[in-house]
Amino acid sequence: MKGKDNDGKPKYPYDKKSRTVPLALMFVVLCGFSFYLGGIFCSEDISQTINTSKVENSPKSTGGSSLQVKGVSFPECGVEFQDYTPCTDPKRWKKFSTHRLSFLERHCPPLYERKECLVPAPDGYKVPIKWPESRGKCWYRNVPYDWINKQKSNQHWLLKESDKFLFPGGGTMFPNGVGPYVDLMEDLIPQMKDGTIRTAIDTGCGVASWGGDLLDRGILTVSLAPRDNHEAQVQFALERGIPAILGIISTQRLPFPSNSFDMAHCSRCLIPWTEFGGIYLLEVNRILRPGGFWVLSGPPINYENRWRGWNTTIEDQKSDFDKLQELLTSMCFKLFNKKDDIAVWQKLSTNECYNKLDNPDSYPPKCDDGTEPDSAWYTPIRSCVVAPEPKLKNLKLSSLPKWPQRLNTAPERVGQIHGSSEGSFKSDNSKWKVRIKHYKKLLPAIGTDKIRNVMDMNTLYGGFAATLADAPLWVMNVVSSYAPNTLPVVYDRGLIGTYHDWCEAFSTYPRTYDLLHVDGLFSSESHRCEMKYVLLEMDRILRPNGYAIIREASYYVDGVATLAKGMRWSCRKEETENGLEREKILICQKKLWYSKESST
Repeated sequence: MKGKDNDGKPKYPYDKKSRTVPLALMFVVLCGFSFYLGGIFCSEDISQTINTSKVENSPKSTGGSSLQVKGVSFPECGVEFQDYTPCTDPKRWKKFSTHRLSFLERHCPPLYERKECLVPAPDGYKVPIKWPESRGKCWYRNVPYDWINKQKSNQHWLLKESDKFLFPGGGTMFPNGVGPYVDLMEDLIPQMKDGTIRTAIDTGCGVASWGGDLLDRGILTVSLAPRDNHEAQVQFALERGIPAILGIISTQRLPFPSNSFDMAHCSRCLIPWTEFGGIYLLEVNRILRPGGFWVLSGPPINYENRWRGWNTTIEDQKSDFDKLQELLTSMCFKLFNKKDDIAVWQKLSTNECYNKLDNPDSYPPKCDDGTEPDSAWYTPIRSCVVAPEPKLKNLKLSSLPKWPQRLNTAPERVGQIHGSSEGSFKSDNSKWKVRIKHYKKLLPAIGTDKIRNVMDMNTLYGGFAATLADAPLWVMNVVSSYAPNTLPVVYDRGLIGTYHDWCEAFSTYPRTYDLLHVDGLFSSESHRCEMKYVLLEMDRILRPNGYAIIREASYYVDGVATLAKGMRWSCRKEETENGLEREKILICQKKLWYSKESST
């Protein structure tokens, strides 16, 4: 520290005997001088400044000035970055541990390695095929990877035909089509047919044929897969118009709240469920709602008839099934139904089983209060059972209104959020009905086949997505890891979403969203995240010819527009539905351009 000796004592230019100014007078003088300096340096409202080196001035009031940003033209990234996923970059895998495949988890580059360039599209990239035709086909040049086609050809995941990939709907456990597979599942789980089950997660999703089939059955699925040797599973899913996100159950919790999904599914996803003390199943238990269902097909299910094709013995497979059943029972699951290749377990919703876990000899034990159940951003998976909160009577699946009634019913968990209530929930609903009506006037493409994959980058209760529930699109609702935890409310409504920190890259491939919606993100996060990097990330994940609706304080709008121009976006400023001066809307479109380099 300045002004101190090595021993920490203050240094003085004279000794104690030479002091002529009384200490009290010196104190008054110093206070007055500090007040004077504070008036000079703090006269401007620093709460509105933004972390960027190109800021020209700071506002004196939110309504009377704007952020001035120098014009900038961002260069193109090299063609080798056409499928760049910064936080799951295969080039950096060797730096991280292979333990439980943790190298496949998020590992974001340090600040000095961040790219300040525009990610190019592959040579021959075309505007994606429109939904619903896209569910069955996509342009080969948009996702030019043949690995799955060659390695899984007998399972009919996809098929290359001329300039397209076709998706016959096959999978490892349903090579003849996903439809009959899900039909059998519906026979085993009647709750899939009546609106009881609305949200699902598919771990190890392949090309997301299971999630794609469920869309027609009123079930919204988050398809999950890591970036691995299967090459672009999640990219294929999103190119088809099916919700998906990069992720893996490994050492960190998945970025979802506890008690959120109505159903979880694994179709020969090769996750060793009974290893490491069952820690992978404990994470499924955390995110699965009480009364929810866990569905497994593949080893060791139907081992009696399948064991010969699994390079094992019938005795080993029976042992594996018994271990799985014992583990699930200890975690308060019951075997709900089983037929052919599919087994279904249900997570118990009564407290009787969970109370037994208080016994010190039980394993796995019940989680203590050391880690919040919803803490799920870079939070290690814990080897304990997250028990349902006894105070929440309507958390279990059977207590929720059926879809679509649950969409506009105030969830019980609204009351757990500081400053939230049933009244604020209803007010938010009403607000978004007015806003979406205005958005459709500003951007008529909303509700047409031009927009399928949508992200609400800074949601509260999911009101934006709820108001668009009848449109032929789906919305990934993102709640900041630094904001109040409202994501459980999003899931209780029957919508999907994830936690995220916008100071980092999102867990998806480039060119995967048709529309990005921003509501006050820069106002709330600019003290942490540099606006330039957030916009470059938006450019990375936005499809060419895709749109962005940026609703921001007037102070930020011009600065955002300047940076957007440097990213080759075309933007126009619009008034809000209320015409308030303190807030504006930018409607932007990303241009389709091709790299100056030619790929090899």
